[in-house]
Amino acid sequence: QQWRKWEGDDGEVIDQIERLIDGLKNNPHSRRHLVSAWNVGKVDKMALPPCHMLFQFYVHDIDSEKPGLSCQLYQRSADLFLGVPFNIASYALLTMMVAQVCGYEPRDFVHTFGDLHLYSNHLDQAKLQLSRTPKKLPTMWINPEVTDILSFTGDDFELRDYNPDPHIKGKVSV
Repeated sequence: QQWRKWEGDDGEVIDQIERLIDGLKNNPHSRRHLVSAWNVGKVDKMALPPCHMLFQFYVHDIDSEKPGLSCQLYQRSADLFLGVPFNIASYALLTMMVAQVCGYEPRDFVHTFGDLHLYSNHLDQAKLQLSRTPKKLPTMWINPEVTDILSFTGDDFELRDYNPDPHIKGKVSV
């Protein structure tokens, strides 16, 4: 809700994603391409305060034929074994989607942590993961015809050459 329906002091509803896309397209030099989920007025009423709470986009090589787009995520609290891999995948995908609809080339994803932790009940699973030989990374195909961030569907994505190791189970810790 904070991304798409942030309530301002005057009752105005702000769509941060819409503002982000508009800013990236029309004012790429800005250093204010931010989206925040940390709403101080509502954080105490949330079941769990946002862990991945702020991300910022940067446009590179603005005057080139194909400018680049990078994203930096600040995560206040991060479960290294269960949460972080999902956060990396989802924000990398978001970066690719935003880059596409803005006409940019996706570049870097930078992940910054406040409190990064590995729970004791995940130690054996983490050791198993670290013992595995890394495989060739898959590639993500995104339907190039989609030009509106809200028009993507599941059919617009294809993870190619994905060859995963067997799943490692872990219980969610709070």
